[in-house]
Amino acid sequence: MMTLTVNGTVRTTDATTVEELVAEILGYVPDAGFAVALDGAVVPRSQWGRPLRDGHVVDILTAVQGG
Repeated sequence: MMTLTVNGTVRTTDATTVEELVAEILGYVPDAGFAVALDGAVVPRSQWGRPLRDGHVVDILTAVQGG
């Protein structure tokens, strides 16, 4: 179990990778429409297997269409 800050909220998780965390938070892993940043750096989808560490700051950002 580790403690992360996700979208400004401190939470504990058993997730060990970015992909597992996204699936835990969203309940599924969508194909598109959002981005993940780890400690302020965007993580490309191809690198979502990247391990998480205690204390990481994760931002999950969804695209919003407007006009």
